[in-house]
Amino acid sequence: MKIARIALDGMTRLAIVDDDWVQPLTKNVGLPDLLSSTASERRTIVDSNKEGSALALSDVRLRASIEPTTLRDFLTFEEHLEGSLKILDATEPHPVWYQMPVFLFYNSNAAVGHGEPVAVPPGCELLDFELELAVIIGKAGKDLTPEQASEHIAGYTLFNDWSARDLMAPVIPFGMGPMKGKDFANSFGPWIVTADELEPYRRDGRLALELHAELNGIPLPAGGDNSVNMAWSFEEMIAFASRGTELRPGDVLGSGTCGGGCLLEYWAHLDTEQVPSLKPGDVVTLVAEGIGKMSNTIVAGVDAIPLPPARVGQQRRQRTWQPVGPT
Repeated sequence: MKIARIALDGMTRLAIVDDDWVQPLTKNVGLPDLLSSTASERRTIVDSNKEGSALALSDVRLRASIEPTTLRDFLTFEEHLEGSLKILDATEPHPVWYQMPVFLFYNSNAAVGHGEPVAVPPGCELLDFELELAVIIGKAGKDLTPEQASEHIAGYTLFNDWSARDLMAPVIPFGMGPMKGKDFANSFGPWIVTADELEPYRRDGRLALELHAELNGIPLPAGGDNSVNMAWSFEEMIAFASRGTELRPGDVLGSGTCGGGCLLEYWAHLDTEQVPSLKPGDVVTLVAEGIGKMSNTIVAGVDAIPLPPARVGQQRRQRTWQPVGPT
């Protein structure tokens, strides 16, 4: 089943996509209802909550397929990691990457849908896209094994982890993540494909979807990748994310950028003159086998509002340092 969020009558409504048609659902159905249901329960909910006639997909405005309750983005494609290291003048991945599926928390309030514009963030001159898959949690769970994790997957969608590379560069060495370089937009869409529909694409116990990106309608020349090349499976990522914390319906986990899935990797081998950064008017399209395609157009943003440097040298309290607790 393909579950979409659409603009209808001034509201965002759920709908089911079937080929070139979209069937709206009543306002009584929320996305958590569908995410947390089994395949048979989901079909019963849909059959009893259809509203009106089906609409042509070409006439429908799609919204972000999900507005995540939480958003974790992993880094599971080794080829992308290697390309990133070259641009950062590093020689080899940090050993911790091979020991655990590392991730960052991103802005869950910055969801953008298929066909919606993405503004250049204030102060950015090196805007980039990132081709990823995202898995959506359908059932709450904590301290899960990878085998248990499969029962908690509602479905998958395309994820564009937009990146302001020049805003990231000066702050990443500080050790607190990319900060404003990742704070402005996360595209999800065009819809959520339920896990059962993608079972035929499994290979060696992993989801194996062909992925590629297009810029202004032209596929990137270096080609795409396949999700089977992820260093960790989605089930292993979910198990790790659930350690000591509860994952809930609507939580989203990104795969990390696939090999050849961003301009950064081109810049590692060429330069920004041969491969310019994104600019207003550019159209970025991500394509995933079994899911579909998602496009966004870059538009001009606003200027950064200047701030003063840190106020330093403030008066400090006189403190007495001594052991705390029983000795």
